Amino acid sequence: MLFIGICGASGSGKSTLAESLQARLGERCLVMQQDAYYIDHSHLPFEERVLLNYDEPSIFDHDLLLQDIRMLMAGEPITRKAYDYANHRRADTGEIIQPREVMILEGIHTFHDPRLCDLMYLKLYMNVETDICLLRRIHRDIKERGRDIDGISAQYLNTVKPMYDKYIKNYINEADVIVARGGKNARIVDILTGYVEDQLARNTTL
Repeated sequence: MLFIGICGASGSGKSTLAESLQARLGERCLVMQQDAYYIDHSHLPFEERVLLNYDEPSIFDHDLLLQDIRMLMAGEPITRKAYDYANHRRADTGEIIQPREVMILEGIHTFHDPRLCDLMYLKLYMNVETDICLLRRIHRDIKERGRDIDGISAQYLNTVKPMYDKYIKNYINEADVIVARGGKNARIVDILTGYVEDQLARNTTL
């Protein structure tokens, strides 16, 4: 299995790049989201869950994510983890996820856990201007996550931007490849697809 990590700011195009690669690689590729592994705080009232910092590393269940990644790399299936963004709580399902030849993990803190980084065959960092990321985040959160502009603005100023400055922008130092212009960069999709297919062919002949 080739394990690929994609890291970068919120709105930098991580999901778009992962989905573009999956579309090119087909059934051989599995995409996972780090966001599905937020620690469950359903025991807290909604008003308190809203105020949590969802952009700091400790908000994720790194041990559970690592466990699932190791199982998939060992050829074992896992159950799908999920998150309800509107209600700020976990929404895991019983769906079985089978291992594939290629696994992509994308998220803002994908490179935070060195145990996870050590398992990655290739690490990609999305290098996109922060103002573009903010515009994309506003559009996504309103359209897909049921947020309003006041809530998005408060979260960006209180947690998103500070955590980007403290952690996320520094993950570029962990990357093997720096991706410019976001996930719709057709040239980089072509290059990465060709590289991955070449590596899969090499592994098949070993």
